[in-house]
This record gives sequence, structure tokens and C-alpha cells, in this order.
Amino acid sequence: MFKNKTEQEARAEILQLVSEYCDAFHNQNKEYQEGDRIPYASRVYDHDEMVNLVDSSLDFWLTSGRYTDEFEKKLAEYLNVRFCSLVNSGSSANLLAFMTLTSPLLGERRVKRGDEVITVAAGFPTTVTPMIQYGAVPVFVDVTIPQYNIDVTKLEEALSPKTKAVMIAHTLGNPFDLKAVKEFCKKNNLWLIEDNCDALGSTYTIDGVTKQTGTIGDIGTSSFYPPHHMTMGEGGAVYTNNPVLNKIARSFRDWGRDCVCNPGQDNMCEHRFDRQYGELPLGYDHKYVYSHFGYNLKATDMQAAIGCAQLEKFPSFVEKRKENFRRMRSQLEGLEEYLILPEAAENSDPSWFGFLITCKEGVDRNALVQYIEDHGVQTRMLFAGNLTKHPCFDEMRKNKEGYRIIGDLTNTDRIMNESFWVGLYPGMSEKKIDYMAKVIRNYFEEN
Repeated sequence: MFKNKTEQEARAEILQLVSEYCDAFHNQNKEYQEGDRIPYASRVYDHDEMVNLVDSSLDFWLTSGRYTDEFEKKLAEYLNVRFCSLVNSGSSANLLAFMTLTSPLLGERRVKRGDEVITVAAGFPTTVTPMIQYGAVPVFVDVTIPQYNIDVTKLEEALSPKTKAVMIAHTLGNPFDLKAVKEFCKKNNLWLIEDNCDALGSTYTIDGVTKQTGTIGDIGTSSFYPPHHMTMGEGGAVYTNNPVLNKIARSFRDWGRDCVCNPGQDNMCEHRFDRQYGELPLGYDHKYVYSHFGYNLKATDMQAAIGCAQLEKFPSFVEKRKENFRRMRSQLEGLEEYLILPEAAENSDPSWFGFLITCKEGVDRNALVQYIEDHGVQTRMLFAGNLTKHPCFDEMRKNKEGYRIIGDLTNTDRIMNESFWVGLYPGMSEKKIDYMAKVIRNYFEEN
């Protein structure tokens, strides 16, 4: 088939066939019929992603490579940050962001075991897991409704001499009060990690400047799992404007090594064999010198290839999420007697991940959710609800150690018992949005 063809010509022929294959057998969007199952999220892609994926596989460079470099550069440009590191998941991104703050290179600001990190229990567990696994102490404060983000009036009460950082997520795309949290962190010399995994594309205006969420704190994280704002299957990113934090993050991501050479690259610094490190012999190979107890959290170039194609579409994804939110909210107005509808945080323009609803007194959340599910609409809870109620906390709860709770997590518990959400992903048509709203309205007309 490829006789008398150059490798470049053969590759072009393969990729053309891949494009045609995708157009023929993928994305055959049948006309939506009322009652068809509507998932809360789904991938949105075309032949661009599949062509990139196959193109990267033909290189057979199975670790990070040219597509990784391109993705990191383009995501950094989109976010307007200096540094971006691709990793293998959003959870790994949170692990990497937190562990970066534990580096001895940070001196007195380093997070040590026993130090405290302010966070919330109403969210996804891997925002908190790295703290607990390292031996830091999460300090949980309540959230507000209907923004579903940290109650900033509780920050001062949560502060102690051991507090070193704040690490919280922008809930379902809705930014937390970055102005108040940023000022609190600055006043108390605390690090701020923005878990931006559910909010890529959201913006927040602070001091008159509109910025992407994830770029206002010291470190931001993203997830590229299929339901998220964009996808590469599994994947995530850590980004920062701080060169020291970037150096540390890269080290932790790449086994904890001191060397900054890329895979397959040698002696970029031209001092590979002539320096002294720790108590190693003089001239020990710098590629095998470790300055941190790190991991291998790199993504493959095949994942990055998909991400590069997704980034080209990403601005349209954000606008579609916003449009879907507006349509859903307008159609549920009038149900305020029964439901609390979500509200954007002040000074923000969210790229909504989902449409979060809290039932008012007298409305049975479980009955409403079952009705919605029975009518073909997928629902989700707000992740952990109250993380401290889960079995993973049984031992700590029993021993009354390893974490602190500030006051009563009243709204957190209310969310656990009375809240749920439906999707707004960019592949949803107006018919699907209209049907979801109709199902919710019908429940109250029938009950």
C-alpha cells in the first residue's frame, strides 16, 4: 500500500483515512427525541482529535513529547500564565500542586506535617486527599448557598498559628470570592491553590482586571477527564506564574529529580557530570539526582495530542456552557417556591460545569431526583456532599484527630441532603435543555 511513498506521504494518507473514518462512524448525531437518555456530561469532538491521536501514535513516542510541549504552551497562552505542566489527571494535578508547597526550597513558608490548610468539605475528595496523605491538617469551613463556595466570613475563625495555605475549588464552574480569599492569604502570608478542575474558562474581575480562574492564586489545577470542560481522556494540568513553584512542580512530577532535561534529552545545563549534590560523589550523573520525594505523573503524548485539538474548540465550549445555563435558568424561573436556583459569584463570569439546585423545605430531594432519572435525565450529587461524613473519615472521626471543623457545617449538610445537579455540557442541544427543564417543572405540577 505504501510502496514507493515517502513516510510523509504515507502518514498523510493514513490521517486522511482516519478523518474519513471518524466522519463516517463517529458523531453520527441522531435527532434527539423527547425521552432519550440525557447524560450529565459527554465528550464533544470530531475528526481533529482522532487525527491528532493517530498522528501521535505513529510517532510511537509513548511518553511526553512534541504534543505535550505544544499543549503546555497553548494552555499557558490561553490562561495568560508563564508556566504550565501537563499531568495524567486532575487528581494528580491537585497532588502535585499541594506537594509543591511542601518543598524545602520554600523555607519558612514550606507546608510541614501538622501544618493546617483551610478548605471545604462540600466538594470533591481529591482537593483534600493530598493534605491528609502528607500529614497536613485540613480545616473545614462551611459554604454559602446558592453560590456553593467557601463562606469567607469564617476565614478568620479558621486561622491559627499553624495555617500555611488555602486550597479550595471553584464549585461547578462558579468562582469562589477570590477578592476576599486573596486578601486574606496576602494579609496572613498564606499560599492559595485554586482547584480549577470544574471551572476552566471561568473568569473573575479583581482590582479592575479580568483574569482566568486558576491564575489568581499561587497555583491552579485543571482536569481533562471526559466530563470536564475539555478532555484528553485522562489528564490534568498545574499552572503558575511563580518560577520557583514551577521548578518544584516539575521536579515532583518527574520522579523528584533535580535535572530539568526533557525525556530523551541529556546535559542541557552542560554540567551533567561535574557538580556536587548532597553527599553523592562529585560528578554523579545529574539525571539521577533527586531533590524531592517525587512521582511519575506525566501524561502521554497521545493524550496531549487530543488536548491540542480540544483547545482549538475550547472557547466555543465555554460560550455554549454559558448559553445552556442561561436557558435552563430562565425556564426554571417561577419555581422559587420549591427550589433554590444557582447564582454566579459577584465579579465573576462562570463557565458552568453543571446546574446545581437545592430543594426548599417540603420538597423531597430523593423523590425529585428519582422522577428526573425515571424520565431519562441523568443527575449527580455535589460530589462528596459533606466529605467528613464518608467512610474514609471513620478512623479520624473516631479518634477525633487529623482535621478540624470550624463551627457547624450547616449549609454543607444541607447540600448533602437537599442538593443535586444536571448537566450543561456543550454537546447539549436546546431541545435537551428544554426537556430537562420541562421534566423538573412537571414534577411540581404532578405533586
